[in-house]
Amino acid sequence: MSAHINPSLRPSFPVAVLFALTACSHPPAKMAPPAQAHKTWEQAHYPKAKPGNPGPYADEFPVPAELEPAVNFWRKTYAQWRRSQVAIHDDRYLDVVYEVVDLPGPVADSFSPEQKALVAERRNAWKDRLAGLDAKLSAGEALDADERLLLAMLQGTGRAQTILPGAAERVRSQRGMLERFRRGVEISARYERTFRKIFREAGLPEDLAYLPHVESSFQTGAQSSAGAVGIWQFTRGAAEKFMTINGGVDERYDPIASTYGAARYLSYAYAKLRDWPTALTSYNHGINGMIRAQSQVGNDFVRIVEQYDSPKFGFASRNYYAEFLAAREIARNPEQFFAEAANAGDSRD
Repeated sequence: MSAHINPSLRPSFPVAVLFALTACSHPPAKMAPPAQAHKTWEQAHYPKAKPGNPGPYADEFPVPAELEPAVNFWRKTYAQWRRSQVAIHDDRYLDVVYEVVDLPGPVADSFSPEQKALVAERRNAWKDRLAGLDAKLSAGEALDADERLLLAMLQGTGRAQTILPGAAERVRSQRGMLERFRRGVEISARYERTFRKIFREAGLPEDLAYLPHVESSFQTGAQSSAGAVGIWQFTRGAAEKFMTINGGVDERYDPIASTYGAARYLSYAYAKLRDWPTALTSYNHGINGMIRAQSQVGNDFVRIVEQYDSPKFGFASRNYYAEFLAAREIARNPEQFFAEAANAGDSRD
């Protein structure tokens, strides 16, 4: 599985996968319905939920208070900021958004040279401002009006002394995804009942059916630069372990067959990691990576997000669970979240 499929939306995301990658270049193949072997595997490995019983995953997707700033950031990314807008923000403290830039000119899937230059210029401007503020405070020098205003903004978070050191190195840009996410909600209506049934009958939380909002916005033809494809964004290596993929068949392109594969993966990940925040994060960072995280800092997921030290555990992995929480909330209540945008009469893709 990959982080996300549109590089213009995630310009600085690292690619994190569970297994070795092999790029897939052949076109989508027509798939047969999932075979009986799927049922046999489920019977052997899935905890079965009884009718009227929520199964073994009570309170499966907790929302720790410490993650609320990140969840709110992704609410804004998915349902407030349009693709014509780019937020300049701190990549660790997601409640610190320095500026939302309006892109000039026509807006397409990728940035134009002019738009790319503008975003880079605004990132660098904020880096310079933050570095200058930190240097003056460290030297005990007087601040000018602009620096006092910036310091007041950081002090408004109540964590200025924590945020400011190194803030210049944490400046990041995030493009809005409102139109894309809203279109994904529309597409997901074709699949939601079937996806939820697959997870329910597997004894897994039905709300796992919302995960493709994070992975692909339910675009069946989605492809990443790492070779992950389909609604569930399986890499070839992962797909070979959890679904049928060979010279003639590639179930990654089949929305239903790949959902069975996602259920197998998520069941296996949960069995190894024993909680859903960590198991879901493994979809981005890998099961072995999350096992190492638990070994290093313990099983407290918030501690993993805040303290786990690994070169590959970057912005995408740290935020994956928060993204899922935000996506689930919005997909459950799209009318509430998209009402303001609809009333504003914005155009759809």
